[in-house]
Amino acid sequence: MVTEAQASGVSLGKVSSVESSPEGHALENKGTGTWSLTAWVSEVQAFEARAVRAQAWETQAFEAQSRASHPKVTPVTGAAAAPVLRQRFLPEKVQVPEEEKSELLVTRPFWSNKAEYLLAQVGYTLRPASLWSFCYLWLHGGGGIFLIIYIFLLFLIGIPLLFLEMTAGQRMRQGNIGVWKAINPWTGGIGYTSFMVCFINGLFLNVVTAWILFYLSQSFQFPVPWEKCPLLENASGFDPECARTTPSLYFWYRMTLKASDSIEDSGPPVLSLTLPLFVSLCLLGAFMLKGLKWTGKVMCVLVSTSGLIMLYLVVRSIMLEGAVFGLHYMTVVKISTIADVNIWRGAGNQVLYSLGLGFGAIVSIASHMQSSNSCLSDAVIVALANLVSMILVTPFIFSVLGFWATQLTHHCNAKNIETILKLVNMGILPPEAQPPQNLIGNPTSIFTSWFNSLSHPIKKEVLSHVSECNLEEQFLKIKESTNFAFLAFIEAMSFIPGSISWSILFFLMLLNLELSTMIGITHSVITSLQDTFISVQKYTKLFTVVVLMLMFLCGLFFTRPSGSYYIRLLTDYWTIIPIIIVIIFENLAVNWARKASSFFPDTANLWGHPMYTIMRWLWSCIIPFVLLALSMTSVFQLSQKNITYLAWDSSISKEVVRQYPSWGLFTLFALSLTVILPIPIYFVYCFTHGIPSSSTSRDKPTISSKSLPVSLQLTPIEEVENEEILQGDTQIADQPVV
Repeated sequence: MVTEAQASGVSLGKVSSVESSPEGHALENKGTGTWSLTAWVSEVQAFEARAVRAQAWETQAFEAQSRASHPKVTPVTGAAAAPVLRQRFLPEKVQVPEEEKSELLVTRPFWSNKAEYLLAQVGYTLRPASLWSFCYLWLHGGGGIFLIIYIFLLFLIGIPLLFLEMTAGQRMRQGNIGVWKAINPWTGGIGYTSFMVCFINGLFLNVVTAWILFYLSQSFQFPVPWEKCPLLENASGFDPECARTTPSLYFWYRMTLKASDSIEDSGPPVLSLTLPLFVSLCLLGAFMLKGLKWTGKVMCVLVSTSGLIMLYLVVRSIMLEGAVFGLHYMTVVKISTIADVNIWRGAGNQVLYSLGLGFGAIVSIASHMQSSNSCLSDAVIVALANLVSMILVTPFIFSVLGFWATQLTHHCNAKNIETILKLVNMGILPPEAQPPQNLIGNPTSIFTSWFNSLSHPIKKEVLSHVSECNLEEQFLKIKESTNFAFLAFIEAMSFIPGSISWSILFFLMLLNLELSTMIGITHSVITSLQDTFISVQKYTKLFTVVVLMLMFLCGLFFTRPSGSYYIRLLTDYWTIIPIIIVIIFENLAVNWARKASSFFPDTANLWGHPMYTIMRWLWSCIIPFVLLALSMTSVFQLSQKNITYLAWDSSISKEVVRQYPSWGLFTLFALSLTVILPIPIYFVYCFTHGIPSSSTSRDKPTISSKSLPVSLQLTPIEEVENEEILQGDTQIADQPVV
């Protein structure tokens, strides 16, 4: 029969992680009775149901891990432990010393239900930039072949890596910085690198949200301001700079960005973007300040609303003129591209980026789920939801771009007819070149029929005075830049009857998607800092406001006239390399510290069902080599590219290609080096200080005796009810796996 003192001693030894020390084992072995496994489990469960349920044992579970890579364990000797072993814990109460009651913090909140958790993960992955890049790669990457390659890589590396990050966050219940220290102290630098990449991306993604807010606010005018050129003040003519280009380009560069002619030309933040940037961060604050339960409900609304708007726009877009032409490119299959390394590289990078891997947001979101939750099914659901969403939005994008190319071709042919009429009236072209003046219906078809009826000499003479209007060439001018997609959709919507309703719905959908992504990124930043600096958990709302204000002040850098050029530099030439490096080391951390052979059985025991052998094989053998190949091909591809950007030349009112200056390339290299350095620096630090490479708390948060909210020197003082400890939206957490 196990005595009460022995049960209490074993439980306290378990919570304070003294089981790994000789003193801890000595304490467990005290007593004359024979320990029975059933009795031991029964006593431990009974104790946890009363004392641990009050969450006093987990309140500062991550403090020791955040203060030192290897927690110092305070052994419990016989003399010191004697008062503890004699202490009786009441069924519904725990005893807390007065001086430590003030340090009692609320434990990690949990999602209200699994649906909110999954929608939060899906909403984070549905970033507008990844939706556009998927469609661009489909168009220029072999059509259906790209889709096949993408799906193959999604199941080969995407879902296993998504499962890895979900499992790490859910098991350790820590933010992105602390989780990799808990898995293996030597790989603690991964969290710092991932945190910096997440924070920097969050800065300029907030500015993208500000762009969307600005356009949404302007969409309630009739006509929308990017549909026609503005009139000059005190004059009847249009602005000459706008007259030399399109109204949508003019509004984007001159009215929204107030863009400079080059990245070297800078200036103060643009006021028209500063206010939307502040509003976007206020929205984030309103969605996050009330706690995780409120955030989960907000994510449900944002994701579901985006899906409904997307469905409506898909149905409506396929009815547009030229939509069939655009949809035709969805069915193109170029078999020869299956051997193209660039197609595989693009598909692999798209898998990593579209799932949001390496940023730490998945880890942070998953850290608020119970440990018994099955991560594998969640990873499959999130990945498939992301894939279905991208496939669903592709017909909408191709239809709108087909309509856009058709309208521009119509305008081109109409302009050619005007030019030919002037030349015929001036006598430069013969009367036989007189074009038809009635272009009602299909201007392109009418002009093409008339042009083909001309004799060869006249046709050749006409071509020397007009530009060629080719629908297919216009459609294939689509560029990879998200700025191009933004402008193309804006211009296309200006041609649609009822452009106001289209604009409002389109920008509302973009805003919902961007806010969903930013909630995940901001949550990752705040959670990582809170888990690192335990004291700020007492002031969660104030700390959230401070972080949002810091992001606002730093984001002002990208609202300057040259800010969009810096955003282009980061998105096109910087983000993907640090992300791949982070993911490589995440995979190595799990395989090195835990070994896949032990990680998966532990996970299977936690979930109550076996793991598939193929997942273990993918993690250990295939994924590291695929990621290494992706990193090498990406670096090689970037080294072969000209580091250029599209700038606005106000003198000719056109976009021009400019080379990034040498200092810009140096900044790119320095930033890459800065975010990657924490990984080797932390490794060297642990190696030189003799910190072991294996953690004593591989599958659970490390709790040292210092972090326990109930002191080992328990005295019969004020008793605290369980209900007083549970605050806000906190839920009872599952106990860490032993």
